[in-house]
Amino acid sequence: MRTMQSRAPAKINVYLRIVGRRPDGYHLLDSLMVPISLYDDIHITVARGEERAATPGAALVVVSCDDPTVPGGETNLAYKAAALVCQEAGLQARIAIHLRKRIPAGAGLGGGSSNAATVLKSLNALLALGWTEARLCQLGARLGADVPFFIPCRPARIGGIGDIVTTVPPLSARSVVLVVPPFGVSTPWAYRRFDELPSVRPPRAQPWQFTPGQWPARELLINDLERAVLPAYPPIAALKDALLRLGAEGVLMSGSGSSVFGIFRHRTAAEQAVTPLQAHGRVFLVEPLPGPLGAA
Repeated sequence: MRTMQSRAPAKINVYLRIVGRRPDGYHLLDSLMVPISLYDDIHITVARGEERAATPGAALVVVSCDDPTVPGGETNLAYKAAALVCQEAGLQARIAIHLRKRIPAGAGLGGGSSNAATVLKSLNALLALGWTEARLCQLGARLGADVPFFIPCRPARIGGIGDIVTTVPPLSARSVVLVVPPFGVSTPWAYRRFDELPSVRPPRAQPWQFTPGQWPARELLINDLERAVLPAYPPIAALKDALLRLGAEGVLMSGSGSSVFGIFRHRTAAEQAVTPLQAHGRVFLVEPLPGPLGAA
């Protein structure tokens, strides 16, 4: 029996611009994404005696989770990732995956996508498949738009529908206060609502005009989905205001929400902000990650 324990980090969108839409309805993005030190723990076991299958995809995958609200069956992205590996490799295997969830769902933090990417990478190692990072990214794109980012799991500029990942230098040291309100926001709803809004002229300063390795200036912290989400969820706007009052250099909703993060230059100031923000939801004091994690 082969086992591996890995950590799957969350992400934040330092900026998120919607720059177009494909004929099939998928939105084209330009975003700077950064992994952060908030993790799910993933334990994977592959039973002994797995053999090459005459028919690809013969596998038994079982997913369990310590959070009863997280589905463990075929709708779980970790399950889909394991099944896809067996299908592509032509393997018969018995795979058990246990998720210890810490990344809140429906918060724009990419927890499910990170789980899927971690399963792809872990099974690539456990089964000695020898797949390249590029191959894993291609498989990840078949599972979800954010999955390819979590394959290299480094700060990166994201293009296309999320499938174009260009790593960038690590950002300068900051403390990040992340607040997750007691409600989620549906990603499909947020994009549909955005499509219903009237178009606006882009700001003069574009978010991608930032110095590599440095956080963008406050006015460049732009998330186009805020125009769609904030009017329907006033507590998110109130949370942004609270973070600014507490001394954050910049604040932004991550992804389609509902989470909001504040960037603090000094950790002491970030620590002092935690207690007053607990009235708004779950609060996490995290750091941006410079690069990928190794298996435990």
